[in-house]
Parts: sequence; C-alpha cells; structure tokens
Amino acid sequence: MTVSAMSATPKKSLKLFSGRSHPELAEEVAKQLDVTVTPQAAYQFANGEIFVRYDESVRGCDAFVIQSHCTPLNDAIMEQLIMVDALKRASAKRITVVIPFYGYARQDKKHKGREPISARLMADLFKTAGADRIMVVDLHTDQIQGFFDGPVDHLMAQKLLANYISETYTDQNITVVSPDSGRVRVAEKWADDLGGTPLAFIHKTRDPSKPNQVVANRVVGDVEGRLCVLVDDMIDTGGTITKATEQLLAAGASDVIIASTHAVLSGPAVERLSNCGAKEVVLTNTLPIPDERRFPNLTVLSIAPLVAEAIHQVFEDGSVTSLFDGRA
Repeated sequence: MTVSAMSATPKKSLKLFSGRSHPELAEEVAKQLDVTVTPQAAYQFANGEIFVRYDESVRGCDAFVIQSHCTPLNDAIMEQLIMVDALKRASAKRITVVIPFYGYARQDKKHKGREPISARLMADLFKTAGADRIMVVDLHTDQIQGFFDGPVDHLMAQKLLANYISETYTDQNITVVSPDSGRVRVAEKWADDLGGTPLAFIHKTRDPSKPNQVVANRVVGDVEGRLCVLVDDMIDTGGTITKATEQLLAAGASDVIIASTHAVLSGPAVERLSNCGAKEVVLTNTLPIPDERRFPNLTVLSIAPLVAEAIHQVFEDGSVTSLFDGRA
C-alpha cells in the first residue's frame, strides 16, 4: 500500500534574537526564559550599511527579535528591520518584534499640515520586513496599536512602578500628578493602583513649533503637604518633568517622586533631574542607562521579567492580558 502524504508532529521552538542597542536587557530576558540569545554576526560597512547573519538554523522557529530604539536611534531601527528580513528569508515560522521603546512614537498625529505620521510609517516598515506580531512597552499613545496590521501586545510598566512606590512609601499621603492634562487618564489608573489616591495635574502650554520647550503654569488639585508622585511615559530632555516638580514644591508638596518608564535622558536631562528637588526618580531599563547618566537619587527597575513572561505567554498561546488584570 502506498501512502500519499507524510505526517509529522509539529515541534515548537522559541528563539530569542537581540540587536546591539541594549544587549544587557536581552540577556536578562533570556535568563528569565531559560534560553540563550541566538548567536549572530552583525557589523557595519565603512559607509554605515548594516549586515546581519544568524550562526544557526532558524527554520520553523518562533522568533522573538528584541531591540530598544535608543541612540543612535535610526541605526537601531534599521538593524532590527534587517534582522526581521533575515529571519523571514531563512523561513522562521513566526516573527515577533519586541520593542521595549518604540522610536518615533511621539509622531502619532499631525499637529499642522504637511507633517508626517512617523509612528504609522514605523509600523508599516516592520510589517513589510516580515513581522507577524509586535510587542511594545508603554506606547506614547494607545492608538499606535492600530497602526500595525496584526496582533500588538502593549505591555504596561505601571504596575511595576506603582508596586515599588506603594512598598517604599507605605505610610505617606500620596497625590498622583499628571504633568499635563493630556495624561490625566493614565494618572487615574495610577491612582487606582495606589489605593485610590487624589489626583492633580499641571496646567501647561507648549509651542508646537519648538520641541522640548514647555511653560508650566499652575497646579490643579490638592498637593499641599502631600507626597506627589509625578508620572509620565518618558523623560527626554527632562524639561517638562523638572518644571512640574518645581511647580509642585512651590505649591506646598512635601516631596516629589518622579516615575517614568522610558529613560531617554537626552542633553541636559541628568543635570535637570539631579537638581530639580525631587526626592527620587524611578525609571525602568527599557532603554540603557550608562553609568555616566546615573545620579544619586535614581532608581532603575528591570522590565525584563514582564517582557519575558509576555514572550512566554505568546509562545504558549496563552493570555498576555492576564498579566495586567488577572483575567485571561
């Protein structure tokens, strides 16, 4: 009797790939998953072109490509796109792009005519390169999830940060403060996580033609004699958050804790954060923070356990949502 078809039990294989922008985080994630980062050759030609080749077969694997978009940002993005293309052409079964910090996320809409929507362009680039799925941490705005035509796992660092603050400052009267009116919804979630604390926000103005320049106006809410937890998704030059800190202290806050996910820390950010009067600055390691960018009142929490658990859930076809609200 002749058999017309061959059958085989499909085997699942998880492989973790890392770009060169933040290898420490990739190694930490690999340790949490009990795997090793797949070896590869990666280098740049004299004119800046990037080359990537994997040192072992990736055929049929469930590939997770981790790269944080840090300085030099465009090199980090291009390297990750090339890694995805190499995996697609080497017959990886499914490619998940893991981006702890998503570059160009602030360009998610047009403020004026003749402007790009670069956050959408990013999503299109990864889709074209061959990504089946995207995993990100704390996008600048939630609607960026809709820019990618496929599953997006939007991980939140809020619980990690909020748990640290509630454990460290258990006996304090806390007010959660949004640095502007646009992030009040985020501050409301923070207030819930910290046990229903009061809310406040800084009323400010910003000139859209001048990036990274903010005028802080006045504090709206009850902050006098209270520990203010000032929350934001990223700290770039530190102008917004440090002016808000000074405004809160001037309004009678007992102390200010700054809590943010992404430590971009461009230009004068470190000096500003060191001298703004904040009691503690709590950040995560979605972006690398070299020793020279660290300062005495800085606390860095690791995002690796959250990213590793999300990767595990995706690989096992489990629920990523359950990581945040306890329900599948």
